[in-house]
Amino acid sequence: MSRKIYRTGNSLVVTLPKDALNQLRMREGTEVEIQVNEEQGVLIISPTEGSLEGVDEAFASQVDKFIEEYRVALEELAQAP
Repeated sequence: MSRKIYRTGNSLVVTLPKDALNQLRMREGTEVEIQVNEEQGVLIISPTEGSLEGVDEAFASQVDKFIEEYRVALEELAQAP
């Protein structure tokens, strides 16, 4: 999977493919650990240990679908005083 690094604000960003995130059961808000292996020239991004421990896969899938369907409303609610 090839991705391009781009700038957003003062940060550099790389997007992660949805298929890869689904395979690792990662989604927006998942805490990740970033490791640099200089010898091999690789960057390793992995979910922090236990971040999804005990989460039923079917339930997590339903939550993802709910969030996708109602994202705009949820974002508006998050901004409400």
